[in-house]
Amino acid sequence: MKRKKVVIALGGNAIQSGDATAEAQQLALEETARQLADFIEQGIDIIISHGNGPQVGNILLQQAAADSTKNPAMPLDTCGAMSQGMIGYWMQNAMDKVLKERGIFKNVVTVITRVIVDQDDPAFANPTKPIGPFYSEEEARKLSEETCSIYKEDAGRGWRRVVPSPKPVSIKEHDVINTLVEQGNIVIAVGGGGIPVVETAEGLQGVEAVIDKDFASEKLAELVNADALIILTAVDHVYIDFNKPTQRKLSDVSIAELESYIASGQFAPGSMLPKVEAAISFARTHPDHKTIITSLEQAQNALYARAGTIVTMDTASIAH
Repeated sequence: MKRKKVVIALGGNAIQSGDATAEAQQLALEETARQLADFIEQGIDIIISHGNGPQVGNILLQQAAADSTKNPAMPLDTCGAMSQGMIGYWMQNAMDKVLKERGIFKNVVTVITRVIVDQDDPAFANPTKPIGPFYSEEEARKLSEETCSIYKEDAGRGWRRVVPSPKPVSIKEHDVINTLVEQGNIVIAVGGGGIPVVETAEGLQGVEAVIDKDFASEKLAELVNADALIILTAVDHVYIDFNKPTQRKLSDVSIAELESYIASGQFAPGSMLPKVEAAISFARTHPDHKTIITSLEQAQNALYARAGTIVTMDTASIAH
């Protein structure tokens, strides 16, 4: 019998919930690993993706603090690679520990992943993704003059650097990732949405951008022909009229229904909207493919249609 292959996209709360110390983040990942090990015990092959917002933000701060002629700060794509390696290392240790406790013998590997984007993507002309710390308007103006970076005011909290957020076109390492999974390994990939690169005559070149983690996870799920994409977030379901008296959770939902909710502005940009858009994209790739949006605690139940928001081409095609 064919084993199920699932891409699981971890939300930020799976790694950091306030305490930025390495110890606290590693403890959080141990709890995450316990939930993910349930999938492995069920004989499911998993690919783990994750965000990196707070972590890469801290790396950028550290780079800026140490910046000098002899020790220049590293660019954003390189900082993204650093965060992939760091979080991957933590996740490998956490998975190894939990698997050992359960008597499961599997290799866990992190693939530093390059995600190909289109250098003509409109996002490059309109940077919108905030990264790094907050600054006063005066500080932001000075930094902009010194570095040619773009800073924008962020919801009344201060000024932050913004970078492009292009859509993923392909994933350079997807064949390697798929081979590793089919050999029985647990793979951690497209961390932080992957390292954005563009194709040039000389080869791949990193760019100053951030790819949305959910879009990158969807593209990977598509390329490795996963059975399901599970997008984990802070809530058990997607809701319409969120936080209103008329709030209603969505359980089994079709692409057409979700698209109607998008058109009516139900989902917040930069929050639930990209998750819903990624869910639609993956569900559209095959009638048997489904995307699940839920919390880490409900992920196992959601895979068997007992929790979460389950997105398919048509609700009739959901396998219970």
